[in-house]
Amino acid sequence: MSHSVSKLVPAVLLIGAVGLGGCASKSFVREQIAPVSQRVDALESRLQETDGTAKAALAEAQAASGLAQQHGQRLDQLNGRVDGVEQRLQAQEKRGKSPRN
Repeated sequence: MSHSVSKLVPAVLLIGAVGLGGCASKSFVREQIAPVSQRVDALESRLQETDGTAKAALAEAQAASGLAQQHGQRLDQLNGRVDGVEQRLQAQEKRGKSPRN
């Protein structure tokens, strides 16, 4: 039995050494991750800038939409007034009166 135990110990040590040899150190992992981390940070920064630009553009578009709607309402009011003036002019022309100057 001691003969089989003496063979077992080196086998276990060999398996352990091979298994542990595949582990990476923390510094190696940091070195490998650093470029990726820098790229992610740069992309996050660009994304934040783009998001800010998009939000500003949306706010401007909404403001422009509001102004366009106000101007459209004002045009509708003016069209109504112009229509009223035209109707009065046509009525005066039918009665033979000349419009006031």
